[in-house]
Amino acid sequence: MIYQTVEGEEVPALGLGTWRVTGDDCREAIADALKIGYRHIDTAQAYENEAEVGEALAESDLDRDEIFLVTKVWPSNLEPEALHRSVDRSLGKLQTGYVDLLYVHWPAGGFEMNATMEALRTQKEEGNARRLGVSNFTPDLLEAAMERAPLFALQVEYHPFLDQRELIGRCREHDLLFTSYSPLARGEVLDDETLQSIAEAHGKTPAQVALRWQVQQDHVAAIPKASSAKHRRDNFEIFDFELSQKEMNAIFDLARGERIVAPDQLAPAAWG
Repeated sequence: MIYQTVEGEEVPALGLGTWRVTGDDCREAIADALKIGYRHIDTAQAYENEAEVGEALAESDLDRDEIFLVTKVWPSNLEPEALHRSVDRSLGKLQTGYVDLLYVHWPAGGFEMNATMEALRTQKEEGNARRLGVSNFTPDLLEAAMERAPLFALQVEYHPFLDQRELIGRCREHDLLFTSYSPLARGEVLDDETLQSIAEAHGKTPAQVALRWQVQQDHVAAIPKASSAKHRRDNFEIFDFELSQKEMNAIFDLARGERIVAPDQLAPAAWG
């Protein structure tokens, strides 16, 4: 396992995303992932699977402090009182007294910078969240949020076809964890000739190369979703090889401004 060091703490650089994985499939996915070696588990109120994540963790033989557990507050719950109530519900479903990282999921809905960030800060002060983060924030929104709460992380879409070097640079500058969702561009990396060529040279798959490229970057973690046991195993097998700087640069050069997740009702106006 590769770890990213943020504020002197080590965070597993590869996690398991759980978007669109629900019910028994979610419980089985978490149980299987923990056996494989995953220790960074990412969920959200909107995924409607916090209860299944909690059940899988409760049934695991691992101690709670071995898991880096993440959830996110949905925009309809960002007004301060609603945020507090919703986090209580999330903790109940997750069967835990705290999450390791609590995100604002999108700067939309009930989001109001001062009030929401103060409410988020209160969650840390009360021990419900050990660390705080924001998701889907633009550089300017990130800077504003950092002025109002002690942030630990930013989570945004990131893959070889979307350049996020400005945000990654700001995260390094402020010692924040940069977590990428949709790191495989929903499977598009599999068909890219550059990634195929690099993968062949290492005896790996294009998906493994794309993930390795991300976790090999300082301060960057990736949380690919993997609904099948094979994909979970394959995604985890990225720690036995290393990309050269030439290969890293070739993957950086694939960026073409392709954003996969940009819902009109949620995405910041600055995204365009």
